[in-house]
Amino acid sequence: MTQGHTIETRREDVHVEVRLDGVVVASSGRPVLLDETGLPTRYYLPKEDVQAELRPISLRTHCPFKGDASYWTIQTEAGTHDGIAWSYEEPKEGAEDIQGLVAFFDDRAEVVVGTG
Repeated sequence: MTQGHTIETRREDVHVEVRLDGVVVASSGRPVLLDETGLPTRYYLPKEDVQAELRPISLRTHCPFKGDASYWTIQTEAGTHDGIAWSYEEPKEGAEDIQGLVAFFDDRAEVVVGTG
C-alpha cells in the first residue's frame, strides 16, 4: 500500500437499494462497505441481490490496492447504462471481502442507504 492509503471493509446492518431511471435494480440487506482513502464509501452487494441483468463488457481497470475490476452494463426501459457497475473477481490481499460482489457508481445511479 502507498503510505497513508488505506482500505477497510466492514459489514453493517444497513439496507442498500440501487435505482436506475427510477427503477430498483438492486436491493440488499447484506452489503460489504468499503472505505478507501480519498473516495466515498462504496457499497458492494451480492450479485444475487441485483434484480436487473448484469451484462459483462470488455472494460477492465486495475487498482493497485484492490486488483483488476470487471465492469457491467444494465439495460432499463429508459436506456442502457454502460459500465454502471463493477466487481473484483480476484481481489488483492486485503480486499478479499469484496470478492465477486458488485458496486455501482453513485454519481450515475441512485444509491439509497437505510437502516436494516
